[in-house]
Amino acid sequence: MLNLIYNEWIKIFSRAGTWVMIGILGLTMVGFAFLANHFSAGDSNLHWKQELQAENTVLKKEIKENPSLKGEYEETITLNNYRIEHNIPGDTGYTVWSYVTDSAGFTILTGLFTIIIAAGIVANEFNWGTIKLLMIRPLSRFQILLSKYITVLLFGFLLLFILFIGSTLLGLIFFGTGGDTAANIHLIYKDGHVIEQNMMGHLATTYLSESVAALMVATMAFMLSAVFRNSSLAVGFSIFLLVAGTTATAFIAAKFDWAKYILFANVNLSQYVDGTPLIKGMTMTFSINMLVIYFIIFLLLAFGIFMKRDIAN
Repeated sequence: MLNLIYNEWIKIFSRAGTWVMIGILGLTMVGFAFLANHFSAGDSNLHWKQELQAENTVLKKEIKENPSLKGEYEETITLNNYRIEHNIPGDTGYTVWSYVTDSAGFTILTGLFTIIIAAGIVANEFNWGTIKLLMIRPLSRFQILLSKYITVLLFGFLLLFILFIGSTLLGLIFFGTGGDTAANIHLIYKDGHVIEQNMMGHLATTYLSESVAALMVATMAFMLSAVFRNSSLAVGFSIFLLVAGTTATAFIAAKFDWAKYILFANVNLSQYVDGTPLIKGMTMTFSINMLVIYFIIFLLLAFGIFMKRDIAN
C-alpha cells in the first residue's frame, strides 16, 4: 500500500500543474503580506479600556430599553469585562496572528487545488488508458482506489500545512508578535463563561475547521471522478459547490428547517464555538454525524462502482 501511495505521490509532483498550484499559493501569501503591510495600522489602541467601557454602557442601555436583546449582547459585554479585568486588549495592532487569521480565507485556494487533484486522479487513468496497467498488478481494486484517495488527502493537508506555516513565517517577518503577551491570547465565550486559548492552537483549529468544506467537496470530486470517469465534470461541479454551496444553503435555511440536512449547513463547525448555529437546534454532534453520513455515502459510491466497473470498456 505504501508503494502505491508513493507512486501516486510521484505522479502528482511530476506534473507541472502541481508546482504551478503551489507557486500560486505561495505568491498569493506573499502578495497579501505586502498589501497588509502597506494598509494595516501597526499601532495598538492606547484607549481600548475606555472604549470597551463605553461600548458596554451603550449595550446595557439598549438591553434596558429592549430586554429581548440581552441574549444577543451578553457575550460582547462579558468578553469586554473580561478584557478590562485581565488587561487583555482586543486591539494590539496588526501582528503575525492578525495576518495568519486573515490568511485563513485562502483555505478556499487549498480546497480548490485539492479538488483539481481529486477530480483527475481516477478519471485521468481512464482518459490516458493507464488504468489497464494498474489492473494487471497483483493488487486489488480496493487497494488501488484507497491509495489514490489517501494521496488526495495527503496533498490537501500538505497545501494546508504550507498555508499555515507560510503565513506564520511571513507574519513574523512583516508584522512581528506585537510585543505583548495579550496578543497571543484568544478569548472564547461559552455557556456564560470566558475561556482563554493559546492563539497558535486556536488558529490551527480554525484552519482545520475552515478546511472541512474543502475536504468534503474534494471527497465528492473523487467520487465523481471514479463514478463518471470525467475530470471536467468532477472539477466543474465540485468547484461550483465549494464557491456557492454555503451561500445557497444559507438562503434555504432562512425559510426551511430541513436545510440543516444539507451538507453545507454542517461544514462550518466553528459556528458552534465562535458564532451561532445556522439553524436553531443544530449542535456540534448533529453536524459531525451529518458529515460522517455524507462522507460514507461518497466513499461507498466511489468504491462500490469502481470495483464493479468493466475496465475493458
